[in-house]
Order: sequence, then C-alpha cells, then structure tokens
Amino acid sequence: MGLPAARAYAQIAPAAPHALHMPSHIFTLLGLWRDSIVSNRAARAAARRDGDIGEELHAMDYLEYAYLQAGRHDEAKRLLGELDGMKAGLPHGDFKVGYAAAAMPARYAVEQRKWADAAALAPREGGLPQALAVTHWARAVGMARSGQAAGAAREIEKLLECLEKLSGAKDGYWAAQVEIQIDEAKAWAAAAAGRHDQALALAHSAADREDALERRPVTPGPIVPAREQLGDLLLEAKKPSEALAEFENALKNAPGRREALAGGARAAELAGEQDKAKQLKTELSGVETSR
Repeated sequence: MGLPAARAYAQIAPAAPHALHMPSHIFTLLGLWRDSIVSNRAARAAARRDGDIGEELHAMDYLEYAYLQAGRHDEAKRLLGELDGMKAGLPHGDFKVGYAAAAMPARYAVEQRKWADAAALAPREGGLPQALAVTHWARAVGMARSGQAAGAAREIEKLLECLEKLSGAKDGYWAAQVEIQIDEAKAWAAAAAGRHDQALALAHSAADREDALERRPVTPGPIVPAREQLGDLLLEAKKPSEALAEFENALKNAPGRREALAGGARAAELAGEQDKAKQLKTELSGVETSR
C-alpha cells in the first residue's frame, strides 16, 4: 500500500538526503532492489554534499544490502572499500554511523558465505553495544562454520557482554535483538559440534522470537533473518522438506532475498518438489536480471 507514495516521495525532494532515502524502506521490504539502489545512491550523494556523515552511512548500509541481494557483488565490494577509506575519522558512537560501519562488512562476508572473512572482522573500539554485537555475531558464525569452536565460544561471551550493557541501559529492543543473535550463534556452534537437535531447537527459538518482535524501521534488516538461518540448518540436518517450508516462510517476511531463494530451490530439489524448485529458481533469476 505504501509503494505509490514511496515512488512519489522519491521524486519531490531531490536535495534532502533523508527524503531521498526513506522510500527505500518500502523498496527493501518488498525486495525491490533496483529501486532501493537508485534511492540510496541519490541519498548518499545528497548527504555527502551536506556533510551529513550519519545520513551518508545510513544510505550506504541500505545500498550494500541491496547490492548484495541483487547479485551486484563487485559494486558491493567497491562500496565496502569506500567505507574502509572513511573509517579512520568516523564517530562510531553515533548510532547511524556505528551500526552501518559494523553491518556493511558483516553483510558482505556472511551473505557470500565467506566464513573466514566473517571470522576475521574487527570490532570497532568505542562502538555502541548493538553495533559491536553485529561484529561479534558475524565472527561467531564465521568461526563456527569454519571449524573454530573455541573462537566461536569466545565471541558468544562477547555477545553476552553486549546484552548485559543493553539490559543495563534498559534498551529492551536491542537487548532482544542480541538475545536472538546469541541463540543463532549458539545454534551454529552446536551444529558444528554435531549436536543437530540442539542447533535446531536454538534456531527455532531465534526465528520465533524474531517473528514476534516488531522491527523498528531503522536498518534494512538483520544480517541474515533467523528463519532463513533455520532453513540452512535444516538443510544441513538433511531435512529438506522442513527446510523448504522455513525458506518459504522467510521469503514472506523478506521477499527477494537471494540466499532464501537459492536455499529454497536446493531444498525443493532434495525434497523431490521439482515444480517448486523451478519456481524459486525463476524468482532468483528475476532478481538477477532486474538489476
């Protein structure tokens, strides 16, 4: 229902960074990656003209997300390089800046399943706990999925420290987000240790909690939705029919996500549902050709 307004709003304030960016909230929720890219490129350029680093980084996070979902990996990598060139002087204690600076490299590594790169991400000194949690979560998942059990356990402890700080500050929303990240990280650690029933129980809990939590429209979304991760874990546990159901549920909440479409197609093939596999592959191809 908001799409016509978003398309109109994107045209009426060409000098206002936040107005240029705001339509991309609708575009992101609908999986309209090309529209989001156009919106956030314009928002970033306007923010840079204004010297508004918070708005620029906020637009860059949405842009990174859209590039990755559209399969435009070269542009996502180039944008990450531009972020690296900016990091020395960034005020990481500012939410928009600190969150985007943490989320962008985590998105790039985890979305492409570069587990060693995820494990090597560096937490930013002076960062807010909800931003640091993104890095520690990505490191924990990267380590769990690349055989570094002890390292993953240390990162989970760091996540618990972030949770303690957020709980102490009575920031219930972000505390709940970090609790979900802790369950996800523990699930991947359990799966790496061969404890698949425990992993699935933790992942189910994370997915149910994320579904029940009203998402504040601040970020484009979690690095990877919990239900999409549950689908991945079910595939690893050789439960393709259940995995397919979870990928399809994930796509209801986050349409057009590449890994959910690809995972759903793999699960459908393994479950013998060739028509469903063909449908999901067609949707994935549509994402790729609408760039």
